[in-house]
Amino acid sequence: MITVFGSANMDLVAYVPRAPHLGETVSGTEFRTVPGGKGANQAIAAARAGAEVSFLGAVGSDAFGPALRAALDDAGVNTEGLRTVDGPSGIAHIVVEEGGGNSIIVVPGANGTVTGPSERDLELIAGSDALLLQLELPMDAVVAAAVASPAPVILTPAPVAELPDELLAAMTLLVCNEHEAAAITGLGAPDRALEALLERVPELVVTLGSKGALYGSRDGSRLWAPAVPAKAVDTTAAGDTFVGALAVARAEGHGAEYFLRFASTAAALSVQRPGASTSMPYRRDIDRALEDQPLANP
Repeated sequence: MITVFGSANMDLVAYVPRAPHLGETVSGTEFRTVPGGKGANQAIAAARAGAEVSFLGAVGSDAFGPALRAALDDAGVNTEGLRTVDGPSGIAHIVVEEGGGNSIIVVPGANGTVTGPSERDLELIAGSDALLLQLELPMDAVVAAAVASPAPVILTPAPVAELPDELLAAMTLLVCNEHEAAAITGLGAPDRALEALLERVPELVVTLGSKGALYGSRDGSRLWAPAVPAKAVDTTAAGDTFVGALAVARAEGHGAEYFLRFASTAAALSVQRPGASTSMPYRRDIDRALEDQPLANP
C-alpha cells in the first residue's frame, strides 16, 4: 500500500496561445475545472498505476470539497484520512500555453490548516510500503509525517523551498526536477546537483524533461534514463504522474532501470491528454506502452 500525505486543490485551468505578460490581457481558447493538487494527483496516479492507496489531507466546506473527495474516491483511493474543514478548499490557477507549457498559482485554502498526521494517519502510514510527500502542505506538517514514518519516504520538493535537515534525514528518495535541484543546491548542472544532494539523501532522481532522468544512490549507483517520446498537449501533473508511478514500481520491488522507465512512460502518456488527474494513465495503458521498450534488468 502507498500512503500520500499532501494537498488537494481544484485546478482552474485556462488554455491560451501564450501566457500574458504583466499587465497584459490575452484571449483564451478554453477553460476547465479539474480536481488536482500535488498530493491528490500523486495518489490518483499511484492508484491508476495499480497500487492500493490512502490519501491524508484536508478539503474545505465549499463546493469544491465534495468534488475533490469524489475524484479520489472514483480513482479507488481510500479517503478515510481526508478531513473536511470550515472555509475554502485549496485552488490552483493554471495557464496552459500551446505546446503544453504551464504556469501555476496555488492558494492553499484547507491545505494550510494541516498541522501534521493524526494518530489514525500514523497507523495508515505504518502499514504502507511508501509514504509520498510534497510541499503544498505547511512544512512543519511535512516534517512531522516524514519523521514519524517507519515506511520509506519519497519527497517531491515542490513548490521548491529550503529543506530542513530534519526532513532530509528522514528521506529515503528525493524526486525533483532539474530546476528544483538547482534551486536547492545552487548548482546549475544536474549531474553536479545530484552529487551534492546525495550527500544529504540516500537516493535521488532528477527529472530532465525531454532529456530524461538521472538516478543516483549512496551505494555508488548512477543511471541515466532517456525520456519516452510524446507530443505534449498539457504538461500539468506530468511530474506527479511520474512520482506516483515510480512509487508503485519501486514498491513492487523493481530496480531503478525499470521504475524510471515505468514512471517516464506514465508521464509521457499523461502529457498527451489535457488536465491533471484526468490525464493520468491506467496500469493497462502503461504496461501496453512498455511492451515495445525491453529492459535489461526488470
